[in-house]
Amino acid sequence: MLPYFCFNQIQDISSSPSILDSPIEYLKGVGPQRGELLRSELEISTFEDLLYHYPYRYFDRTQLSRIGHIDPGAEYIQVVGTLINIFEEGFGAKQRLTATLYDETGKIELIWFKGASWMKKALKENERYIIFGKVALFNGQYNIPHPEIEPLNSETAIAGMQPVYPTTEKLRARGITNRSFAKLTQVLFEKVKASDIPEILPANILQQYKLCNRAQAIRWVHFPDSEEHRSAAVHRLKWEELFASQLMIARVRQQHTIQRGLRFDTVGDHFNNFFKEHLPFELTGAQKRVLKEIRHDTATGKQMNRLLQGDVGSGKTIVAVMAMLLAMDNGYQACMMAPTEILAQQHYESVSKLLAKMQIPVALLTGSIKGKERKEILKGLADGTIPIAVGTHALIEDSVQFRNLGLAVIDEQHRFGVGQRARLWSKNETPPHVLVMTATPIPRTLAMTLYGDLDVSVIDELPPGRQEIKTVHRHESHRSRVMEFIKKEIHKGRQAYIVYPLIEESEKMDYESLMQGYEQVKIWFPEDKYRIAMVHGRQDAALKERNMQRFVSGEAQILVATTVIEVGVNVPNATVMLVESAERFGLSQLHQLRGRVGRGGEQSYCILLTGNKVSKESIQRMQIMVSTTDGFVIAEQDLAMRGPGDMYGTKQSGVLKFKLADIVMDVALLEQTRNAATQLLTLDPALSQPQHQALKHSLLEKSHQSHWSKIS
Repeated sequence: MLPYFCFNQIQDISSSPSILDSPIEYLKGVGPQRGELLRSELEISTFEDLLYHYPYRYFDRTQLSRIGHIDPGAEYIQVVGTLINIFEEGFGAKQRLTATLYDETGKIELIWFKGASWMKKALKENERYIIFGKVALFNGQYNIPHPEIEPLNSETAIAGMQPVYPTTEKLRARGITNRSFAKLTQVLFEKVKASDIPEILPANILQQYKLCNRAQAIRWVHFPDSEEHRSAAVHRLKWEELFASQLMIARVRQQHTIQRGLRFDTVGDHFNNFFKEHLPFELTGAQKRVLKEIRHDTATGKQMNRLLQGDVGSGKTIVAVMAMLLAMDNGYQACMMAPTEILAQQHYESVSKLLAKMQIPVALLTGSIKGKERKEILKGLADGTIPIAVGTHALIEDSVQFRNLGLAVIDEQHRFGVGQRARLWSKNETPPHVLVMTATPIPRTLAMTLYGDLDVSVIDELPPGRQEIKTVHRHESHRSRVMEFIKKEIHKGRQAYIVYPLIEESEKMDYESLMQGYEQVKIWFPEDKYRIAMVHGRQDAALKERNMQRFVSGEAQILVATTVIEVGVNVPNATVMLVESAERFGLSQLHQLRGRVGRGGEQSYCILLTGNKVSKESIQRMQIMVSTTDGFVIAEQDLAMRGPGDMYGTKQSGVLKFKLADIVMDVALLEQTRNAATQLLTLDPALSQPQHQALKHSLLEKSHQSHWSKIS
């Protein structure tokens, strides 16, 4: 099967060698050692890589300050003075270099913690220097750590708008400073002509969206001669980045609309019997709407690729089960893939329980299932006697063969790579329908970028009888009142979670903190009066399961746990979620934890307990949690606070590796480029027209560098 992104009708264009392909060490001022450093630290291997290493901010270098008149509000300053008292002290990691710069108004200390020996050799006492750097205040005195420093002579140019480039401590320690980047880029522009930087956008798009040409934009983004030119350059390059991503997504989506799929014509006994006889509760309007969308998709003869979003407890699993029964009614198998064994096990138990009275075989396949049991499952999937399988990524291993897989349900898609999703497609000659589920509400802008190739359904109603969870923020000083409140709820016959943070990097510390917390809980809730269970990652599976079951069955009134209970636990009688050290959790995680309560008909509560002194960001997170239970609002706020890479682990994946564009700040551009991409592919689906060849070639290169090349 051809790569989905491939523009089949056109062969790739081979480009003639370009000066931009030259290895970076061949640029004057780089050489082999610096070249290797640039390669390892910033992935700058060629002239082209340096050209596309854009600045992220600019400083006005025409302004000179007097040392005695430094503005207390200034972040960066530029001063001219004479250097004296160059002094190296300390050894090893504590080694540092200090020097004093003075002018007729005062003096300021310069400090280097990295590369001290190298800097000492480069500096000369009683010489005049121009200094640029970030001002710090220590013991009431100003200093400048790691300043940019250059001898002041007749050749020194005091620049205007100076670019500031992304760099690393290691590069700075080896003398490759921000000024070095600017100089190297200037040398590069002396070698590279405008004709060496090809325009990839067709003339009509440049004109329609008022974009400057590419060569001009790249020169201006490095060395703007005015704010107007800087702004025009950044706008053009952001537009190009977003347009390329939206074109690739639109192309995959376009392929889906023509991709032959299995046709589910029949709504038969399995679906109807379950709907009439075995539903544990009446479906909400949102669940019915989503099922109708799935039935429509699977009946068209095209492959379904649908994203199902729904908050914790909104009833996605039952929709997935009914979609699987629809596959069975049409003679096909179905599978559900989860990112972890714990989640796969919980899905398996939920699906098995829902289908138990209908006596439909359901198999669990994970990495830990071995030997005879595994062989029997593989045989049942291959001969079709097992119609439904639930598992981890073990389901996509080559040894797993289905007789006729018709539907693949993928839970928590952001935990899987696109390539893994694509491997499920190869499990049948005609690709199965795909239903992707997530309990992590995805902001619209992120969905357009991460999942733009999928149709989106949203379950935006909770099942009947559910009340909104009351959320409060309390400080450590209120602990006794919080514990008394939990006692009152337990005396009403309710149950409570007490959750402690777990951060892998400090697992030992967190374990000790959990054990101390457990002992504290036992002081508040003596074991002769209350029944407490504890669950954490270090317990063996059997003990963890036993303790969890004690809570699920109601035998234990309090479950003390780490975030292992974040997903999958359903205890309708639990009405209190106490989150200890809530300032250590992200918004998304707090929202997931809150979703563990409020599953019955009683009023439920989420208490966020923090230290008495917390950061501004933590206070902001607590305020957001208290003000709304809407997962989509929380996700938007989380995206704005943390950024997409931090939220979804996409920073290094190539999915959102934009150099300038920001999907939070550039929503209007994202919308504009999405419309432009759709229009272009409507007119020229294969980008076969002459004016689109450069664009097509650029996209093919990008698809080889990113996740899009894996879609097949």
